[in-house]
Amino acid sequence: MNYDHQLDAALNKLHEEGRYRTFIDIERTRGQFPHATRVRQDGSEQPVTVWCGNDYLGMGQHPDVLAAMHDALDATGAGSGGTRNISGTTVYHKALEAEISDLHAKESALLFTSAYIANDATLSTLPKLFPGLIIYSDELNHASMIEGIRRNGGEKRIFKHNDVAHLRALLEADDPAAPKLIAFESIYSMDGDFGPIEALCDLADEFNALTYLDEVHAVGMYGPRGAGVAERDGLMHRVDIINGTLGKAYGVHGGYIAASEKMCDAVRSYAPGFIFTTSLPPAVAAGAATSIRILKSDSTRREQHQTQAAILKLRLKGMGLPIIDHGSHIVPVIVGDPVHTKILSDMLLDQFGIYVQPINFPTVPRGTERLRFTPSPVHGPREMDALVSAMDELWSHCALNRAELSA
Repeated sequence: MNYDHQLDAALNKLHEEGRYRTFIDIERTRGQFPHATRVRQDGSEQPVTVWCGNDYLGMGQHPDVLAAMHDALDATGAGSGGTRNISGTTVYHKALEAEISDLHAKESALLFTSAYIANDATLSTLPKLFPGLIIYSDELNHASMIEGIRRNGGEKRIFKHNDVAHLRALLEADDPAAPKLIAFESIYSMDGDFGPIEALCDLADEFNALTYLDEVHAVGMYGPRGAGVAERDGLMHRVDIINGTLGKAYGVHGGYIAASEKMCDAVRSYAPGFIFTTSLPPAVAAGAATSIRILKSDSTRREQHQTQAAILKLRLKGMGLPIIDHGSHIVPVIVGDPVHTKILSDMLLDQFGIYVQPINFPTVPRGTERLRFTPSPVHGPREMDALVSAMDELWSHCALNRAELSA
């Protein structure tokens, strides 16, 4: 076996298909988001505007969040010192879990190092707690949910995306006495569409199933206090386990589940992904708790965020660009070809200083390759004008199709 040859073949395949991913070296400057500096390979610098970040509300730059992190860092040092079971639980971790449980109106919450790990660890552990568990998973669930379900060794059923009738048929075909769990998302990040939370909860009640809801792209941004779409729709009390992130709208790092005290205690006690992982640094926990606390009472950022997303979608539609609009804050522009998507991304960066990463297979199906823009409250009229003008020019330059414009 020539191992180098195999690695070359694997990497060359990605290059040939136009799917090879490159990292852009970005230096963010405090208080300047979404503006940053790109450092090229030759060491030269280029000012750029970031249009693909998940710090949706700019909370990673909020002075109170930074101050809380500085205070905790000065008080405790850099790291937590261990797993939660071995010296890695501090007052900062407990305070953050209290903020999260209050946010989602649940008895308890459990921190993880990322929302990916929270999904993977929880979903792979639940069959240990409920022998014979059958998990019903939306076909477009995030990779972390898919991986957790795959690894748990239990039964699984995949239902068509947001298809309540198909899910019902699957539930009806299984043993009524078997324990069941329905796993789904509130906002699917590639198309920006919403999951039918109420209808799925109705089915869960009818078939005596637990519900598992991933709110990663909604926490901080939807609902009166930013708890997500389930809060916006008055459905949080009907969801058994809510997964969320601290690394997107809250602008820091980490993930969590919120559930009953018994559920969190059981996952805490049985999930290897929790038991054997060093806990979040106290400074990170302090910053995240502060961010949650601020957004519970500050709806202005949420309103501004939705306004900016609506404006961008309206302007791109007005130029006939093929965007997907399900009413959420996600703004996908469909290119439909991996090579053209990469070319557009490169040209936006090199010629216009606009940073947006191409999204290709397997993240999205072949033929739906896209650029996904994430406007924020701090993307002002100047940044918006520059983006719209650049997209208009490059779309014509690449001879890509436009929708017919209405009169």
